Amino acid sequence: MSDRFDIAIIGAGIAGASLAAELGAHARVVLLEAEDEPGRHATGRSAAFWAETYGGPLVQPLTTASGGWLEDHGFLGERSALNIARAGQEAEIEAFIADFARAGVQVERLGRAEIERIVPGLRPEWCHGVSEPTCKDIDVAGAHGWYLTEAKRAGVELRCRAGLLSAVHDRDWTLNTADGATIRCDMMVNAAGAWADPVAELAGVRPLGIQPLRRTMVQIRTMPAADEKLPLVVDLGGQFYFKPESGRLWLSPHDETPSAPCDAAPEELDVAIAIDRFEQVVDWQVERVEHKWAGLRSFAPDRLPVYGPDTGNPAFFWFAGQGGFGIQTAPAAARLAAQILLGHPPDDLTAELDRKLYLATRFG
Repeated sequence: MSDRFDIAIIGAGIAGASLAAELGAHARVVLLEAEDEPGRHATGRSAAFWAETYGGPLVQPLTTASGGWLEDHGFLGERSALNIARAGQEAEIEAFIADFARAGVQVERLGRAEIERIVPGLRPEWCHGVSEPTCKDIDVAGAHGWYLTEAKRAGVELRCRAGLLSAVHDRDWTLNTADGATIRCDMMVNAAGAWADPVAELAGVRPLGIQPLRRTMVQIRTMPAADEKLPLVVDLGGQFYFKPESGRLWLSPHDETPSAPCDAAPEELDVAIAIDRFEQVVDWQVERVEHKWAGLRSFAPDRLPVYGPDTGNPAFFWFAGQGGFGIQTAPAAARLAAQILLGHPPDDLTAELDRKLYLATRFG
């Protein structure tokens, strides 16, 4: 006896949950999650900010399109961002400002005196800054939970402890899952994050080279204590970022260490590197490491997300490769992917997006 659905979505993190919420009113959908509960991996380990410059100029349209939705639903909080650079990085600063100003993102160049007022104790070599006042904190759990609730309200069936064991396509899909179920469906959606390529292989689909990269986060107590008004501080050279969180500081060495799909854990060396880089930015004392964690950010070879039917098998739909920006782009990304899958035209949320940038067929 098998269960019958129109669409089976593999993975119930922010990608799978948001797409399920978009599709639920139009099709019979099952959302399959390998873990005991959704969001245990990348979604639950986010640094929790929304920044239009994060991910680069080609990801920015998805982020910008999602901002209004996230604001309207109450998932964004005040923060702002400050990108800082050393002497000698003037060309990088000008390119950064030009890229995003051209797209309408609010960015402003700041001098040494201005950035020192924003970040007291900043070491002298950090003499350039670019402010991004539109950057926000994001309620990741709130957004993820909202999508799961909306999916359920639309009739989507969530099954946990239901990891995919096998997938065979012959006119339609026959899927066997770890909970002992057999599922038949017309369309299989790969929203499996770090497991995107293994899921494709299991389904007999050519992998796209989506690589999981480990990213480390550390919560530290500092002297002086982190001011809640401190912006997200980002190294323009990609060596660190940090932000205040409840009187503590969340710090990352911005590492991207290739990893197999797994329940990622922080390496002591990466924690030490994070602290060393932080101490080269400000003269604050690190009193204690209170918490540390790691997550996997998964990128396609061109570092852009992958949406749409596979070139070799159109019944296999990619919704993966969302890097570290899957949460901040979720509203526009899920809407766009649903429109591609259902054959629906763009709407106000997606009208300005160039879907060709993200289609899986670009790897054909």
